[in-house]
Amino acid sequence: MSRFKQCFCTLLLAGGLMAPAISSGCAARVRYYDPVYSDYHPWGPPERAYYDRWVVETHRSHVEYPKLRAEEQREYWTWRHKQK
Repeated sequence: MSRFKQCFCTLLLAGGLMAPAISSGCAARVRYYDPVYSDYHPWGPPERAYYDRWVVETHRSHVEYPKLRAEEQREYWTWRHKQK
């Protein structure tokens, strides 16, 4: 195998292995608008923990945040701002 082909294959393999790590950074950039306080909240592991706590404390069935009704989302953000 020529030296060029060997380097190309190595770079291609390295790029393929790094792609999931690089693209997973986009998931941390999700943020939701809070209409009550007119601000945005990043959604990641810390916010998910608060959301799970809210679900338990308010005795609700667990539903992913984006699928909640607008009224329930407002209730969550009102509760969330009181936690800070």
